[in-house]
Formats: sequence, C-alpha cells, structure tokens
Amino acid sequence: MPLVYIRAVILRLFYISRPVLWINTVGPATIGMWLAGDLFAWGALPVLLWLTLPFNLLIYGVNDVFDQETDAKNPRKGTLEGARIDRSEVRPLVLGVIFTNVPFLIYSLLFVPLSATAWMLLYTLLFLGYSIPPARFKARPYLDSLSNAAYAFPLVFLPLVLGEGPIWPATLGLMAWSAAKHTFDAVQDVDEDRGAGITTTAVRLGPGGVVFWSGSLWALATACFALVSVPVALLNATIAGTLLYVLGQNPTPEKGHRLYKYSIAFPYVAGTFAGVQLVAALSLGAYP
Repeated sequence: MPLVYIRAVILRLFYISRPVLWINTVGPATIGMWLAGDLFAWGALPVLLWLTLPFNLLIYGVNDVFDQETDAKNPRKGTLEGARIDRSEVRPLVLGVIFTNVPFLIYSLLFVPLSATAWMLLYTLLFLGYSIPPARFKARPYLDSLSNAAYAFPLVFLPLVLGEGPIWPATLGLMAWSAAKHTFDAVQDVDEDRGAGITTTAVRLGPGGVVFWSGSLWALATACFALVSVPVALLNATIAGTLLYVLGQNPTPEKGHRLYKYSIAFPYVAGTFAGVQLVAALSLGAYP
C-alpha cells in the first residue's frame, strides 16, 4: 500500500510540473550550454536535471497552491493545460518542492561558481515572487509580464557554470520574447482573472491591447536575435507575426485559447531551429 501511495504521489507531482512546458526551462539552458561552446558538458548536467521536474514543480506547484480559488473556476484547469489541486494536496506538494529542489541548492552552493549561483537564486526568487504574496507579480499589471523575462536566465547562468560568459543579445532577446509570450498566453484567462479581481497585463490592456504589447516585445526580441542569427530572427518574426495577426483579427479570450496550442509549439519550433544551427556549427568547428 505505501508503494502504491508513493507512486501515485510521484505521478501527481509529475503532472503538476507540466512536463509539456519543461522546454521553457531546459531549452534555454541547453542553448546556453551550446552557446558556451559545448555540445555536452558534464558540469552542466546537474543544472539541466534541476530544470526538469524540480524547478518546474516549484514554478507551477507554488502557483497552483496560491491560485486554488481562480483555478477552481477555470475550465482549462484540471486538463493537460494545467493542474487543479485540492487543499489536501498542498502539504505533499510543498514537501515535493522542497525535497526535489534543496539537494540542487546544496550542490550549487558547494560546487557552482558564485556568479552562476547568484543568477540561479534570482531566477528562483522571481518565479516565487510571481505567485507568492506580498510580491505576487501575477496580480500586478506589467510586472507579471516583465518578471517572466527570468525564463532567459539559463542563458546567463549555464555559461557561467561552465566558466564562459553569456551571449547578451541572445539573452536580452529571450527576455523580451518570454515577456511577450506570457502576456499573449494570458489572453485566454482574461475573463476568469477579471472575475477573480486579478488585474494582469492582459486584463489591463484587453486582448486587442495585448497584440500591441506582445508585438512590441516580440519585435525587440527579433532585433536582438538578428545580432546572433538572422535565420532565427526571421523565423521568430514569422511565427510571432502570424499569432499576433490571427489574434488581432478577433481579439477575444476564446481566440486566445484556440491559439494557445500554437503558442506552446512556438518555443519547440524556434528552439529546435536555433539548436540545429548551433549543433551544426559546433560539429563542423565553425563555432569555438
């Protein structure tokens, strides 16, 4: 019986960690490793493992704890698009976050350069601040969007772990890209957030305003990416422009929800395209 219970808890924690979205943490870290000049580096492995279940459980698990009231009214929660937790799950969820993340914290303090550890701690604190009062960036217009620039931080701390410097145009581009995508994805939750009294950037601007907000940030991201790779910048502009155009034709939460699956695919497509170029360059010796 205990083994069955443990298995059920592990599977539940895995589900809460949103594995389909792990690309948002593991992807930038992998790109950061490649930008540092390594196809694979053993020194990066502990950080890459941390950015799978442990860190995503921290991001989404903590968010689910503090969003129980709004999640209960959100029809897309409790599906593949997000968990809906019960009060009885709060304690095992918090314990799961602690037990999966603390070993990596100890490892970082002992073996990772201080500069990288500082960025990793800031990365963690910003995501905790997104969900936890009194900061709760999630309920603060513009801060909710801009705080998601933290998704780009692996492009900083992964190279630092390996003793290399970050590629700042790529980092700044991903910061702008992440802020844009967060607000674009929040369009689908405008009605539920407004009903719960949560004023996000998407609620403040409305779906139509999001087209201009996210469009401006994605344009900035494209300009930054162009300093690193023009083909990646063009692909980013094409995908972002298409998403924005379709939403702009009918700027409603319903349209935002229908576009969400394509938005989820965005980092997979763009990241794979960028990654193939980097791996090819590393393999051919064209990139030190």
